[in-house]
Amino acid sequence: MSIIEPKIDVLLDKTDNDRFLLCSLASKRAHDINDMLRGQRDRAIQLQTAVEIARASDKKPLSIAFSEIAREDVSYDPESIDVKNH
Repeated sequence: MSIIEPKIDVLLDKTDNDRFLLCSLASKRAHDINDMLRGQRDRAIQLQTAVEIARASDKKPLSIAFSEIAREDVSYDPESIDVKNH
């Protein structure tokens, strides 16, 4: 058994208890984060070693997305399901 933070109940509360909406919101945000990290990595690799970059990105994009949803840093537009950053 593992302990997951943030708790699924908290995440579902942020998406009107719709697990499919939560999945969609988290995957879209994780995709954006992954694109951002990849771009940062390309620029940083010129200045740092790969080991230093790997240490800096110890959390996975989906974990970051779930944390942002729980903190309400990310929400959605109910009409279009577009991700909004606050």
